[in-house]
Amino acid sequence: MVTAVVVILLAPFVVLTAFFVLEVLAGLRSIRADSQPPAGASAVIVIPAHDEAAVIGETLRTLMTDLPQGTRVLVIADNCTDATARLAREAGADVLERSDPERRGKGHALAFAAEALKDDPPDVFAVLDADCRMDGASIRALVRVAASGRPAQAINLLRPDRTSPPLVQISTFAFLLKNLVRQRGLQRLAGRVHLTGTGMAMPYALFRASGDVRSSIVEDLALGLELSQAGYEPSLVSDATVWSSGSNETGTLTQRRRWEGGFLAAALRQGPKMLFQGLSRGKWADLLAGLDLLVPPLALFGFLNGAVLAAAVLLTWMLDLGWWPVSIHAALLAFAGLAIFLVWRREGREFISIGVLARLPLYVLWKLPMYVGLVRRGTPREWLRTGR
Repeated sequence: MVTAVVVILLAPFVVLTAFFVLEVLAGLRSIRADSQPPAGASAVIVIPAHDEAAVIGETLRTLMTDLPQGTRVLVIADNCTDATARLAREAGADVLERSDPERRGKGHALAFAAEALKDDPPDVFAVLDADCRMDGASIRALVRVAASGRPAQAINLLRPDRTSPPLVQISTFAFLLKNLVRQRGLQRLAGRVHLTGTGMAMPYALFRASGDVRSSIVEDLALGLELSQAGYEPSLVSDATVWSSGSNETGTLTQRRRWEGGFLAAALRQGPKMLFQGLSRGKWADLLAGLDLLVPPLALFGFLNGAVLAAAVLLTWMLDLGWWPVSIHAALLAFAGLAIFLVWRREGREFISIGVLARLPLYVLWKLPMYVGLVRRGTPREWLRTGR
């Protein structure tokens, strides 16, 4: 009977760790790119920008050099106090300026763009963050999938920088694990992925018809979940990549606090519901997507697994219980560590050295104060632009 307490304690982490291993292994192999010809659809790439004068010019110069035919760029200068709008116009983009201090943030800027386009709507509504880079081939691939009627998500990565501080390098690798490998795994297992907010596209009419998710701090994730529930499941476009540059340690923590706080809130709100729907209706895609959503960010996942395993070991030793529940959990954690090593070996060598990867436990400790702050102060409620 007492052993059951240990089983109940470990069960959620055993299930999530087993799914994590399965998803990572499923995502190790590349997905074959769609070889269909370009759709020839019209598209607007919307760039929401708040005080992005430092980066908007270079972003647009890169974008405009190979812009596909039928595609234009619209910059939403959102509550800007700098030269973002002027620099965007000089670079050749269409620009709309929005001033609404009471409703700040990316989601509101995108809704503003969609409303502004309603009289001459494009076939495809694409989103690119102001500090991101995409080449013409990636844009064409993204638009092609979105023009078929399905939301599309490019592979969203941070540029590797082996000269950055080790903890920032590990954070960049964790981004690779989440947005490349686990997204590929989820695509294979559930037939869909999560929207990550930049390098995403969908039919304009679909975006306009989506519900009011603009106030969410992770409105991209909320939008993707809403679209999936409506039968429009986002697809990973394997031949489209969107790149952004990493920040320093302080900037990295700021961005992770914003994103992970919102992600955890959305996961706790939506994940159990998706699990229930998947089990009750036999919709395995919902079940698998729900499990993916409930896997915490890497550092938190490692800390929680370690803490629960330590508690289970202590209970088992003090009460002289059977060791089989602890053994199963420990074995799964070893498999998870092996899976992460395989990700590094196959995809991550450019991002991080094996010596830096070995500092993963320090990465967990580095982020603990951030998680304590989230527990004490709650999720950030406004969009925080990361210093670069």
